[in-house]
Amino acid sequence: MIELKNLNKTYKTSDHEIVALNNVNLTIQDGEIFGIIGPSGAGKSTLVRCINLLERPTKGDVILDGQNLVRLRQKELLKTRRSIGMIFQSFNLFSQRNTLQNVCYPLEIAGVGKKEAKARALKLLKLVGLADRQKSYPSQLSGGQKQRVAIARALATDPKYLLCDEATSALDPQTTQSILNLLKEINQTLGVTIVVITHEMKVIDQICDRVAVIDSSGIAEVGTVAELFLNPQSETAKELILPASQHAQKKLGSRMLRVIFNGEASEQPVVAELVLSCQAPVNIMFADTKDIDGKAYGQMLLQLPEDERQAEKVIAWLRANNMQFSEEVSQ
Repeated sequence: MIELKNLNKTYKTSDHEIVALNNVNLTIQDGEIFGIIGPSGAGKSTLVRCINLLERPTKGDVILDGQNLVRLRQKELLKTRRSIGMIFQSFNLFSQRNTLQNVCYPLEIAGVGKKEAKARALKLLKLVGLADRQKSYPSQLSGGQKQRVAIARALATDPKYLLCDEATSALDPQTTQSILNLLKEINQTLGVTIVVITHEMKVIDQICDRVAVIDSSGIAEVGTVAELFLNPQSETAKELILPASQHAQKKLGSRMLRVIFNGEASEQPVVAELVLSCQAPVNIMFADTKDIDGKAYGQMLLQLPEDERQAEKVIAWLRANNMQFSEEVSQ
C-alpha cells in the first residue's frame, strides 16, 4: 500500500517560490489501478515522482508498505526502489543497446548474473509481445514497441508497483489502447499495483479502478471511476468529464440537463421515446455513453426546448421513468 501524508513540494527560484504540491493526502491500495488526472501544470508528474523520491518532498511522508521512504538512508532507498518500476512518455531507452540489453540493464545494476538476467528479460519480452524483437534497437521500433520495451524493463526487478507518467500521451489511439490492455493484463496476471498519471479521461475510464483529481497543486476529489463519472464534485472534474457543458451554456443561454445512464438497458431508445412521448424537441449537445454487458453507462447533455411548458414536460418524463438527471446551472 502507498500512503502519501501531508505531502508538499516547493521549488525555490532566485526571487520566489513555486508550490507544486500542497498538502496532498492519498492512499493507494495493493492490486488496484489508480489514476491521477488533472490539467497541465496541476502537479501530476511531480506527485508521481515523489512516490519513489525521484523528487524529494519539501514536507510530508511517503509510506510504502509501512516504511517511510523519506526517512531512509540512500542505500536503503535504492534497495526499496527496486520494488517500484516506472515508465515515461518519452520511453527513455538506451539507443546503443538492443531490446534485450535494455531490459537487462536494471538487472545488471542489481547485480543479477548474466544468464539469469537474460532469462528474465526474455520472459518479459514474451509477456509484452516482443519476443521476436530482442535484437532490435530503439531506432528500429515503433512508438508502441518502444513503450512495450520500457514496460518490460520496468518489470525486470519484479516490482510490486508500477508508476506510469503520461505513458500513452505520445501514442496514437490504436497503440494507446494496446498499451492500456497490456497494463491491465500485467495488473491482473502479476498483481502489480499500477499508478497512472494522465490528462485524458478516456485513459482513466478504460483502465482505472479509482481516481484522484488534482488541480492547483492539491487533490480536488478522490473516488471510484464510476463515482467520478456519474457525479463529479469539483469544477475540475466536471470540466474533464463534460467539457462541452459550460461552453454550450454560455453560447446558447438555454436550459441544459445532464442525464446519467447508470445501467439502463442499452437497446432502450431513451431520447427517441422522450421526444415521441413529450412531442418536444431536445438537442443533444454532448454524449459519452458506453455499452457494458448490454447496459448503458455514461451521460448526455440535453438542451431543453425554449418553450417552458415543453421543457417541464421533458423533466416530468425523465422523473416518471426514473432517469437520473440534474440541471446544469449557467455561470
